[in-house]
Amino acid sequence: MQGLKERLIAQARLEGFDACRICRPWDVPQVPARLADFLEAGYHGQMAWLAERTAWRGDPAALWPDARSVIMLGESYTPDADPLMALKQKSAGTVSVYAQNKDYHDLVKKRLKRLARWLIAEAGGEVKVFVDTAPVPEKPLGQAAGLGWQGKHTNLVSRQLGSWFFIGSVFTTLDLPADAAESDHCGSCRNCLDICPTGAFPNPYQLDARRCISYLTIEHKGPVDPELRPLMGNRIYGCDDCLAVCPWNKFAITAREIGYHARPELQGPPLAELAMLDDAGFRAFFSGSPIKRIGRDRFVRNVLYAIGNSDDPSLIDAAQDLIDDPAGEVADAARWAVMRLKHDANGMA
Repeated sequence: MQGLKERLIAQARLEGFDACRICRPWDVPQVPARLADFLEAGYHGQMAWLAERTAWRGDPAALWPDARSVIMLGESYTPDADPLMALKQKSAGTVSVYAQNKDYHDLVKKRLKRLARWLIAEAGGEVKVFVDTAPVPEKPLGQAAGLGWQGKHTNLVSRQLGSWFFIGSVFTTLDLPADAAESDHCGSCRNCLDICPTGAFPNPYQLDARRCISYLTIEHKGPVDPELRPLMGNRIYGCDDCLAVCPWNKFAITAREIGYHARPELQGPPLAELAMLDDAGFRAFFSGSPIKRIGRDRFVRNVLYAIGNSDDPSLIDAAQDLIDDPAGEVADAARWAVMRLKHDANGMA
């Protein structure tokens, strides 16, 4: 099987993956207790699906008892520029690096399927592929396989790829040679914890999603807590702060996939233009993008929070136009933005 594994790693590279490591489905015994603690603390917020199928989510071996190996793949999406610089352009929105072009779910899954078909042709067996769409603890499995380790920001960090990489997995009934697990290399560094705008990390290696801007802009339905809105800045979809400051990014490699390179229109898009999007316009503008998943109302809500944080009185009209929007969360955000901007304008008078 060692020869097969070497050919598998070479084929994974040809398919576009930057890392390929292997573990066993039962190599993550710590997951059930950690998941239970996370859910008991309520850190999952409105993500009720995290509390479902916990038997599978906590034990990959239970998800598919016939599986004997898990092939963990990593694919870089490292940006060309520092995403933190975009936060200074307060009249423009910032979109998380991973969402500035094509939906990675589609791109990674196609690669996984091609690799899985290759494996079947070479050695037989059965396979299942996953990329962030099933109750699979991908980050713990990634650490068990040696792909990286879960850093203090709870994301996977690699000594070769830094923090900027997608994870995919191929479960197989083949008994492939496993790799050694990766150990923690965060040391005393607190960069990711200290930069978080909303204080979403109660402790190192713990995330309270209810305060995470990625959660608030993508998963949270309805109005966001007024206390958190000013802290969101001009982030309209996701947040990269904790990833961007990781020292291990000095080893990151630029994304090879052109579909991960930022669309020009999503590099600092004007907030005034985004606020004007109706449902049809939103769907057309974000066709093929992961942003499309959250829908126009939630997205424009985010845009209005950014407008309220812009310190730009010229954006008052853009917010004013949406005060009577049929979507309650949009209308609420519009009123908040107008109030903020008028208060700032009066304060400067």
